[in-house]
Amino acid sequence: MSLAVLYSRALSGMDAPLVTTEVHLAAGLPSFTIVGLPEAEVKEARDRVRSALINCRFEFPARRITVNLAPADLPKESGRFDLPIAIGILAASGQLPKDQLDRYEFAGELALTGELRPIRGALAMTWRAHGSGRAFVLPVQSADEAALVGDAEVYAAGSLLEVVAHLAYRDPLARHHRTHTGSAVAAADMAEVKGQLEAKRALEIAAAGGHSILMAGPPGSGKTMLAERLAGILPPMTEAEALESAAIQSLGSQGFDISRWNQRPYRAPHHTASAVALVGGGSQPRPGEISMAMHGVLFLDELPEFARSVLEVLREPMESGRIVVSRAARQAEFPARFQLVAAMNPCPCGYLGHYSGKCRCTPEQVSRYRNRISGPLMDRIDIQIEVPAVAESEITGKQSGEPSAKVRERTARARELQVARQGKPNARLSVKETEAYCSADADGEKLLRSALTRLGLSARAYHRVLRLGRTIADLAGSERVTAQHLGEAIQYRRLSID
Repeated sequence: MSLAVLYSRALSGMDAPLVTTEVHLAAGLPSFTIVGLPEAEVKEARDRVRSALINCRFEFPARRITVNLAPADLPKESGRFDLPIAIGILAASGQLPKDQLDRYEFAGELALTGELRPIRGALAMTWRAHGSGRAFVLPVQSADEAALVGDAEVYAAGSLLEVVAHLAYRDPLARHHRTHTGSAVAAADMAEVKGQLEAKRALEIAAAGGHSILMAGPPGSGKTMLAERLAGILPPMTEAEALESAAIQSLGSQGFDISRWNQRPYRAPHHTASAVALVGGGSQPRPGEISMAMHGVLFLDELPEFARSVLEVLREPMESGRIVVSRAARQAEFPARFQLVAAMNPCPCGYLGHYSGKCRCTPEQVSRYRNRISGPLMDRIDIQIEVPAVAESEITGKQSGEPSAKVRERTARARELQVARQGKPNARLSVKETEAYCSADADGEKLLRSALTRLGLSARAYHRVLRLGRTIADLAGSERVTAQHLGEAIQYRRLSID
C-alpha cells in the first residue's frame, strides 16, 4: 500500500500537540496536495521537499501525492513539517523502509539542497515526544536545546540524507547527549555601582524574596545600573526553573540561545512597546515579554512613558503568574513568573527635588506625569524607593561596594529557607499562606495596626508588607518577624510620588 504514517509536533502556546503525518500516493495526474489546516509556510513545503528530494538523488514520484496533517482542526505553521513530509514520501514510494517510522518523531526545515535548518520550539516538542516514549529526530543546530530535556532520546542530523541513512540501517545516527550543565554569572557586578546603599539593600531584599521594585530618581542616579545587576544577585536557578525558562524562550521568534542555559533572563522592552508585545498574542499566539522573562527580570525603564493601557495589562499576571491570550479562534496560556523592576523620574524633566533650581515643571505637569501610573498597579509593587542623586564625593571616590557574588550568597540562603518552609518564594505566598508563615510578634502587630491607620494601606499592601518583612527576617536568619523587620518593610511603601 502506498501509504506512510509518521509523527511530528505542532506548537500551541506552551503545548506541543502531536501531529500525525499521513502521506498517500495514488494513480492519476501528478500533483502534490497538503491538507490539515496548513499555513502558508507549510504549503510552501511542496517546493522545498520536491527540490530537496531531487537534489539528494531520490526519485520524486510522478503520482498524485496527498499529505494529511492530523488533527485537521489544529493550525500548522512554520517549516518544521518539511522533514516528516519528505520522509513520508520516500517511505510511501518504497525508497525507504517503514518499520522504524513509529519509533520516532521528526521535525526540521529543508533547504533546497537537502540540508536541515534549525526550528523554533525544539525544547517544547522534545519534552512532549519524550513523554510519548518516542525518540526525536531534528536538525543539528536545534539538538543541544532539545537535549536539555533530561534523558530524552534525541538524534541530530545535518541533512535529509543522514536521516534516510539512519532509517535504512546504513549509517546510524549517534544519540545526542546534553553538553551544557551550567553557565557563568552575568558580568555586570554590583560593586561597580557607587553609593546608593539604600537602593542596594532594597535590591537584595527583592532578590531574596522575589519581590517587585520601583525606583524613582533623577537622571544619572544609577537606576538602570542597579536594575541590570539584579539578575546577577538572584539565587541560582533550579533545574526545573531553568528548563521552564528555556522552554518559553524557545517559543520566541529568536529561539533559545543555548549559551544562556541556567542564566536568569533579563528583558528590557522599550517604552514604545505595545500591550501585545508585553503579554503576547498574534493569530498564532506567541509569548510576550512578561513570559520571556520567566524566572528572571522584566525591567521597565521610564515607567510613566509607557502607555497607560500597556501598563494595566501587567496587573493580572503580577498576581496570578500566568497570562491567558484569547483570540476569536484560539486561546493560549503562558506562564509569567517574572520579577518586575521599574524606574521613573520624579517629574517630566527629572530634576524635581534634586539639583536645586533645575526643575521647571509646573504642578499640573508633574501631576499628569505621575498619574500615568494607576493606583492599583502601584499597590502591586512591593518595594517603592527613591534613588537620590549620587554625592560628588562618592562619584569621585573609589569603588567600595560588595561584589554580586557575596550578595548572591545571602539571597540564596534566604531563598533556601523559604523553599524549605513553604516551598516557594515569599512574594508568591497566598493570603492564607501569608497569615500562616509571616505572622509577626506582638510589637510587630502593633506597628502594623498603626501603619494601616496612618498610611492608609490597602488589604493587598498589608499582606505585601508582611511578606516583605518575612523576607527581611529570612535575610537576618530570624525565625520570627519582628517590629524591626516590619519597620524596614513599611518604609519601602512610602515613596513620595502621590
